[in-house]
Amino acid sequence: MSKGISYERLIALYLPWGLAIALKGDPSLSYIVAWLGSFYIFALTLSGWVKPLPTDLSFGEQLMRPIILVHIIFAGYMACTSIFYFFNLLGYENFEKISTFFVVDQNKLLTLAQCQRYYCLGHAAFVSGILVFMHYPEKQKFTFDQERTASLLFYTAIMSFPAYMVFNRVPGLSQFSNQFSTLSFIAGTLALAFAIPEKKIWNTVICLVLYFSNFYTALTSGFKEPIIISVMVLGIFLYPNYKKVVLATFIPLLLILFLLLPTYASIFRENAWSGDVSGDAASQLALDAVLNNGTDDDVSDTNWSFAVYRLSEVDMFTGFVESTPDKVDYYEFDIIKQAATVIIPRIVWPGKPSTEDLVMERVYASGVIRRGSRVSAKPAYIVDAYLSYGQIGIFAGLFFYGMLAQLISQKAEQLFGGYLLGTALIFSGLFQIFWRGLSFEFIFNTIFWSYITMHLIHFVLKSKNILRPA
Repeated sequence: MSKGISYERLIALYLPWGLAIALKGDPSLSYIVAWLGSFYIFALTLSGWVKPLPTDLSFGEQLMRPIILVHIIFAGYMACTSIFYFFNLLGYENFEKISTFFVVDQNKLLTLAQCQRYYCLGHAAFVSGILVFMHYPEKQKFTFDQERTASLLFYTAIMSFPAYMVFNRVPGLSQFSNQFSTLSFIAGTLALAFAIPEKKIWNTVICLVLYFSNFYTALTSGFKEPIIISVMVLGIFLYPNYKKVVLATFIPLLLILFLLLPTYASIFRENAWSGDVSGDAASQLALDAVLNNGTDDDVSDTNWSFAVYRLSEVDMFTGFVESTPDKVDYYEFDIIKQAATVIIPRIVWPGKPSTEDLVMERVYASGVIRRGSRVSAKPAYIVDAYLSYGQIGIFAGLFFYGMLAQLISQKAEQLFGGYLLGTALIFSGLFQIFWRGLSFEFIFNTIFWSYITMHLIHFVLKSKNILRPA
């Protein structure tokens, strides 16, 4: 358990949720209080008011720890992105009123406010799980030669990529390929951040090739997240050595990506997923449309639609809240039991049901998506927590989620000689799923096998005498 935490201050994190409940008679006001509550939680926790932030490293040198990066990305995406849906529900488009005669759907507004209160509760519970178990500096059980850090990162990036290729070709082991793909990207980006200030020309060139190879893969995936993550992670790793340059370039670059990527992804999918053109050609068409041919109105419309229905998952959450428990009973422990069976590898259980199909069954049962639809609408982690036990499920599930992220990060630092290899490389490379939070089945399966992989990597490095007892 942690030291130095004030449980009275921990309770203060739940005040916005309590106030939003007291104001639920006015759904708009209740929503705003709950939405602003997440910024209040960010302020109290990231400032160290509830519990002091770790002092073993400067703030910029520990950005990948759960209390900072995982917290900001996971809670920010979960609890802060619904604001566009709220304005859209009130009759706004691009923050301009559509018509003075627009009639607000009060039932939808009530449900939205209820969901935002759940988000606020989930945010408070999630960060509570992190803070209660956050204890630094963690006593390291192993150490390594600090002077070989750059080379170790470089060779990890080089060796992880073929491991990804091998697992990708073995039926039933594809989940391991995803782990090593992410690990290769994180290791390569870290190695690049080390090679640049050390002026290692060949390491820099090879790492740049790896980085842009990953960036190109992200660009032709049809998804926005991998592109944003590619840029963000490089900025985070370069920040300790190039603070002013990173702030001056990467923050504006990320803002530009948020503005342009919805239009780019929409045009790319239109062309590539139809099968009419190749991924390369679709990427070129999308880039040309965004940079040259797209009008400001086209970009604004696409961005607003993306912000309302794709940036946040609150529209789907409202559908689940409207159906459970009124039409569909709480699942209690059924989803957790199902998630436990998913852990069994397909190579051991060839007849294992499709995880996607298992998850979609509760989507169909809720009526959020009609059976037979080609749309995938997997519930987020907080939704599965709600479907299990309502508000109690949200508190328990999100507290457990924060606790798990914190304990695994600290275990990685114990096993790999500190923050750099433990959290920045291994935790961020193998457990990136904590950043987003998917359905229970995907979360539990990925975390379980990533934990096994973490120990296997530790065993290999220890047997090669790269890691030595501290």
